[in-house]
Amino acid sequence: MLWSLGVILCALSSAHAQTPVRVNGQRINDHLSALSKFGANPQGGVSRVAYTEADLQGRGYAIALMKEAGLSVHIDAAGNIVGTRPGSDPALKPLLLGSHIDSVPMGGNYDGDVGSLSAIEVAQTLQEKRIVLRHPVEVILFQNEEGGTVGSQALGEGLSNAKLDLVSQSGKTIREGIRLLGGDPDRVVTASRQPGSIAGYFELHVEQGGRLEREHVDIGVVEGIVGILDCEVTIEGFGNHAGTTPMDQRHDALLSAARFIEKVNQVVTSVAGAQVGTVGWVRAEPGAYNVIPGRVTLGVEVRDLDEQKFVGLFHRLQSESEALGKLNQTRFSFAEPIINHPALCDAGMRKLIEEAARSLGFSTKSLPSGAGHDAQEIARIGPVGMIFVPSIGGISHSPKEFSRPQDIENGANVLLQAVLAFDKR
Repeated sequence: MLWSLGVILCALSSAHAQTPVRVNGQRINDHLSALSKFGANPQGGVSRVAYTEADLQGRGYAIALMKEAGLSVHIDAAGNIVGTRPGSDPALKPLLLGSHIDSVPMGGNYDGDVGSLSAIEVAQTLQEKRIVLRHPVEVILFQNEEGGTVGSQALGEGLSNAKLDLVSQSGKTIREGIRLLGGDPDRVVTASRQPGSIAGYFELHVEQGGRLEREHVDIGVVEGIVGILDCEVTIEGFGNHAGTTPMDQRHDALLSAARFIEKVNQVVTSVAGAQVGTVGWVRAEPGAYNVIPGRVTLGVEVRDLDEQKFVGLFHRLQSESEALGKLNQTRFSFAEPIINHPALCDAGMRKLIEEAARSLGFSTKSLPSGAGHDAQEIARIGPVGMIFVPSIGGISHSPKEFSRPQDIENGANVLLQAVLAFDKR
């Protein structure tokens, strides 16, 4: 009988030892609620635009949380908030965790915030459980992600003088904004990291789409961040009196533009895949009720994880435009396209995320990210892995943006387990 009891106690002790360490989900969600007060708008979301007073207040709150988590905090020359935790092996490169807390105007409470506060929570959990990793850990809250991944770009590609002089959504130049945040735009080059200088980077984020929720999947394992091709298209016709020009004698640039917009949808959906194409803005001239538009300018965008595919689709649109122009004697011209290259997530880090989620009993799905993230900039200097949690209704960049508290806790636990597994690898 005593022997049997000893076996049972031993088994219970072994099972307890194998129980995965967990984050404090209630604490993460409480922190999210507190952060949402900075820049709160009447619609229930936030307008915490980079380089504003609300941004400064939110950053102050985040810095306090990072210090409570035992991190040594400083602001780098680019204005990013960096919290460091030493590892036991000084020869190892740092493992980075992070995201951003700035928002778009009239934004929501989850985009960026979930990943940032979960990264801080991972650091706090390590401190509370007295877990010392071999790798040093850096929790980084990147500044002005919504204005063009500015902070993370400073680490990867670097910030040119032209970029620093761009006027941000706040009305300040990026140069002025960096100074406001406590950075030093004159020394911004010192914030850059060399390729191979980091062990890796994990970023947790809300999906900003509806696939995980629709398919009742707990965790998204991100394959990569899509590339984007943007191009300004101009259609030249002939402006004329709208009342006296017969329909069959018009060279209506707006009619050709409408046909082109429809063609974008046809071409992009003509092949299998998750690629998307959009005409996001149109400007007709001269813009009067009684004048047939003689000139139209519009912006077309194509996105996919496969750069060869989205560039090929764009070339098809260029070819199709010639035939469209002949229908009413208008002429299409295309500006030089701007291409942001796709950033693939590291296969090894994807596997770690997948295994971490499965070990916790969560369902997973591999999927691309259709939105840009800081991870795509950090991929220039080291391997990256991204974790998605469901966005209810697929709504983002809106006060109606929402992710369930349990989903946020699940994602933070996957992040923690992936970090622990990475450190043992």
